[in-house]
Amino acid sequence: MSAIIITILAACSSEKTLRQASNDFTYLKSAPLSTWQTLPNQKSEFSNIYSIPNSNVAGPIGRSIDIRPPQQILALIPGAHYERDTKGVTIWMPNEEHTKRLWHTITSMINEKQISMHSSFVNDIETNWLVWSIEDNNEVIESLYTVTLVSEHKRTGLRIDMIRWKRNEQIEDVSIGMRDNYNAQMTNILIAHYNRELRKEAHIKAEKLITNISISLGKDRSGLPVIIAWEPYDVFWEHVSVMLGECGFIIKERNHSQGTLTVKYKVPDDAFWKGINTKPLQFNRDNYNVQLGDLGNRTSINVTDSTGKPIKEEQLANFSLVLIAAVEHLTK
Repeated sequence: MSAIIITILAACSSEKTLRQASNDFTYLKSAPLSTWQTLPNQKSEFSNIYSIPNSNVAGPIGRSIDIRPPQQILALIPGAHYERDTKGVTIWMPNEEHTKRLWHTITSMINEKQISMHSSFVNDIETNWLVWSIEDNNEVIESLYTVTLVSEHKRTGLRIDMIRWKRNEQIEDVSIGMRDNYNAQMTNILIAHYNRELRKEAHIKAEKLITNISISLGKDRSGLPVIIAWEPYDVFWEHVSVMLGECGFIIKERNHSQGTLTVKYKVPDDAFWKGINTKPLQFNRDNYNVQLGDLGNRTSINVTDSTGKPIKEEQLANFSLVLIAAVEHLTK
């Protein structure tokens, strides 16, 4: 049995989107190149600038050309690096523990029947045929994959390779572009499931641990001041938006994988500061960027202004006290 994954690839809403030429396909009817004929006694003058090299190039033409842009890999795993080549994708994880979790993700997807497995070994899984159903496309694409644990130079991760390809139930040689797109698509399914499970787990922990957040002012490796929250990154991420809201910030954008939040400071009134029993923040009514860093069992917090400059140390110290007050206020 095949696991059927229904998905829409990027820029792929119709057959026209897949195959459309700039105007139409009449260029396929162009006459072949012919030798230039000169008049009798005419001196030939040619420039090599316009010479067309003679070569036999094999490749798709006309409606066989897929003009979709390359499929991008979703950067949803903090600290992960992705290497793409002509055969597959390697996901290098931040550490071995994250690699084990990613491996558990693929095995849980198999156990939950989201992906059907053909064979499995200690460090290697081969899937059954995955059927890619593309909206408004009359082709049925199927592919087989291997997912393998890899290690290199003290790095660990997962390798995803397409090993076979079918179009409309016929096994074919797949082009480099199509292989790259569908390898990325398979990678994204795994990454999205990993991220979803991680966020679910972090949310459960966050609900239980908000009363235990300890915040202090410290120094980073370069000696610059930084706020330290004594809570793992993924758990603190679930708290930080609520805490910033308690401090008078409006969240405009947030990116979990990069640990960034773009916020706007809306100065609260005196009653607000009296309510959380702390001095007002020394911030202007402006946009700020909050950068979180994963330190294992801790999370660093840096703040820069709208020009990208770090805020002053006294502002950061004041901000750490307000965050402490926000936590206390949330737990009352």
